[in-house]
Amino acid sequence: MEKEEILKKYTKHEDKILVSKLFDKIKSVDTKNIIEHTSFLDGYQRKILEEILNKLHYKNYIFYGGYEEAERKILILYPQKLEEYIKSNLNKVFNTVVTVLNIKLPNELKGKYKHRDYLGGILKLGVKREKIGDILVTEDGADIIINKDIEKFLLNEIKILTRFAKSEIGIKSVEELKNVEIKTEKVEIVVMQERLDSVVAEILKCSRTNANKIIEDERVFVNYENIVKSSKVLKQGDLLTIRGKGRFKIGEIINNTRKGKLVIEIEKYV
Repeated sequence: MEKEEILKKYTKHEDKILVSKLFDKIKSVDTKNIIEHTSFLDGYQRKILEEILNKLHYKNYIFYGGYEEAERKILILYPQKLEEYIKSNLNKVFNTVVTVLNIKLPNELKGKYKHRDYLGGILKLGVKREKIGDILVTEDGADIIINKDIEKFLLNEIKILTRFAKSEIGIKSVEELKNVEIKTEKVEIVVMQERLDSVVAEILKCSRTNANKIIEDERVFVNYENIVKSSKVLKQGDLLTIRGKGRFKIGEIINNTRKGKLVIEIEKYV
């Protein structure tokens, strides 16, 4: 299938750029016999690229984000001739493209910083979001998975930020990320029906009008697919992503209220 034919499917400028970059990397892998990789991709971007790779019957690739359940992952492409090398040296390959920035907070700040505090700080330094993978927050600080090429910059610059001035900053290898715990919290919402706009409104504690605007602005994804129809019916197990607001997993309907409304359990990723 030709590049131009595939590109016709995508109307968004950023999607076309994403797909074009994929084809450039495939060409580089095939002509130069080298390993190529992307920056970090979110679930929506990964889904697009994986669909294309499947259509092309392209087999020599790996998605990797530092640990199996990572939300943000890079795509590694490699030539067929290096398949055995890749299989035998996975950790070595991963460590050439991904590393972990470790921040240990001083005692007086432990437990006070959240995901947005770490992400916002790094973005203030001019780092692009695509260079940052998952941010694993603990009471003592955070492990921030990053592209290897910004390692030295962050080590030199991050203490410029007041919030991290007293912190200990170091680098870990991805192998040191052991027993990563995905933190979630369960909440209950009450809706008339399992329509997307109703669920979004209740999760964000906003009006249906505002929820519809968020959906129309293409900020809502269900199972990594961008959804613009407010009437879409959600089901148990669906992964709902609201750009700028977080990820949520649709749980079971716990019960019905006297007025016939549904009480749904929502699992929020924190």
